[in-house]
Amino acid sequence: MAQKLLSEETVRQGQEKLLRAVEQLDKILLGQHELHQLVMIGILSRGHILLEGLPGVGKTALVKSLGEILSLKFSRIQFTPDLLPGDITGGSILQTAPDGTKRFEFQEGPVFTNLLLADEINRASPKTQSAMLEAMQERQVTCGGTAYVLPDPFFVLASQNPIELEGTYPIPEAQLDRFLFKLNVTQVDVATLTEIITSRRRGEAEKAEFTLKREDLKMCFDIMEEIHLSRPVASYIARLVGAAHPGNPEEVKEVTRFVSYGPSPRAAIAMAESARAAALLRGHAAVSFEDVKLVASPVLNHRIILNYNAKLEKKSSSELVAELLKRVDCADPGLPGTLAFEKE
Repeated sequence: MAQKLLSEETVRQGQEKLLRAVEQLDKILLGQHELHQLVMIGILSRGHILLEGLPGVGKTALVKSLGEILSLKFSRIQFTPDLLPGDITGGSILQTAPDGTKRFEFQEGPVFTNLLLADEINRASPKTQSAMLEAMQERQVTCGGTAYVLPDPFFVLASQNPIELEGTYPIPEAQLDRFLFKLNVTQVDVATLTEIITSRRRGEAEKAEFTLKREDLKMCFDIMEEIHLSRPVASYIARLVGAAHPGNPEEVKEVTRFVSYGPSPRAAIAMAESARAAALLRGHAAVSFEDVKLVASPVLNHRIILNYNAKLEKKSSSELVAELLKRVDCADPGLPGTLAFEKE
């Protein structure tokens, strides 16, 4: 039985709310419209986002503004080499009751929030970074054998400086895989920079003029859950992720010869969810191939492990994903070319 698509009115309601939030981000942080769209897609997908860029390009300001616009409880952790796991998650503290008895009580850490800014996450040691693993995947923290559930929704938006800078530690691959997106925050152009220094004294970001109510955000989540993913598009996602592994068909061997390890099944799940969010942001009730292409690089560029040949020829994972998108055909000969839908 063919699945019914959401009505145009329902999709439009969700799209309008999201576009207003993106528009507000554009007013606060100039010249980063595409980045703001992808961040909103990541939030709508209930995923965590890794923002990479040099100091001073607006990573921290972006996350703080996002928390204000989405009306989410916001916390910030400044990652430093001496930061300990308990400084993130919290821990048990010995307390004395009024009757004189002593017992351990769990004190929540800053991770108990809706939107967590993990600022310069790669300046902490791998041991401290790994304290985020359970929180990011299971949305809970375990201490003393007891699991403490994190608030819903829960997002981690982490910033990092490029790995090549001094005083940084590479993020472990297991933790990298838990980020839905890795987004590069680039320098703005000259015209935008001129606008910033003439209209923003001391570079201070403007205050949000529009905030999305919590019930409106929940409505957008609910609508996104009903965005349809057809079998041909699902097949395209699976073939795209599969093509990023070494030892694949001849048409992609020129690309995968630079790859040591390809993306995990989590990458395919992430691409499907974020493509649904992209479809809603574009006002579509069903995912298209273009929606998949929009999110392919943010999903895959941190999940492809490059080999020594890539370093020799200075190939980046983003370049390889762009080449895969050119070589992997949207059409799958094993599936029918059309799929019927029933509109409401």
